[in-house]
Amino acid sequence: MSQLTQFIHQQRQQKSILAMTHVVYGYPSIEESLQWMARLMAEGVDFIEVQFPFSDPVADGPSIVAACHQALQQELDVETCLVQLGELAKQYPQSRMVLMSYLNPMYRYGLEKLAQRAAEENILGIILPDLPIEQAGEFRQACQDNNIDPIWLVTPATPTDRLAMLAKQSQGFLYCVARSGVTGNSDYKSPAETSLESYLANIKQHTKTPLGVGFGLRERQHIEQLSGQADIAIIGSALLDAYNVGGQDNAIGLIKKLFQ
Repeated sequence: MSQLTQFIHQQRQQKSILAMTHVVYGYPSIEESLQWMARLMAEGVDFIEVQFPFSDPVADGPSIVAACHQALQQELDVETCLVQLGELAKQYPQSRMVLMSYLNPMYRYGLEKLAQRAAEENILGIILPDLPIEQAGEFRQACQDNNIDPIWLVTPATPTDRLAMLAKQSQGFLYCVARSGVTGNSDYKSPAETSLESYLANIKQHTKTPLGVGFGLRERQHIEQLSGQADIAIIGSALLDAYNVGGQDNAIGLIKKLFQ
């Protein structure tokens, strides 16, 4: 069992569902993003999904795209990001971090090096939404060699055979997109899509890996709906929107509203 899966099972003994929050590294500045991550971990969130910005974040909605573009007005580099995340991991050992980005900046950094350095800085998983599993052989091997998990995504539109394949090969947790489209859309469940309950039940037929659900979670009822069906609720655009409106305190208020 991987470190990430073990942590999820351990936390789930006390909680009906875990909270994973999404933060864009470098937004609105590097220092402020690090302060925000520290605040989140001090407040007791289970996971932080840290996004290293890319100019064309194809899976993300307007709020996260705008944050990435603003962050990229600074000079950012992957190595510094990893070092700084490692420092936070040491300060807040009760929480865990996963790194999310896109293939372009991570490929330039070096995928094997990325897996090694992430492990050294106590980052337990890596999410690259635009890296197909079929083309990820060397990356997957590097992750295995360094005892960290490549996190794969499935969506309601993923073909049945492919969903089964990704679920069976999942590690750490499987990122289950709640609905088709980009992040931030408040249309949590489209009537045209399979019900969330059926969607997650189908996934569970193919894996015992913990399930994380994200995209469009904004209301407490969304979190309550997931309780008992998933292990992790992932809050991204809603948290960023709350932060943009009222800063850290407002965003922490949203987390408490959703999870307490």
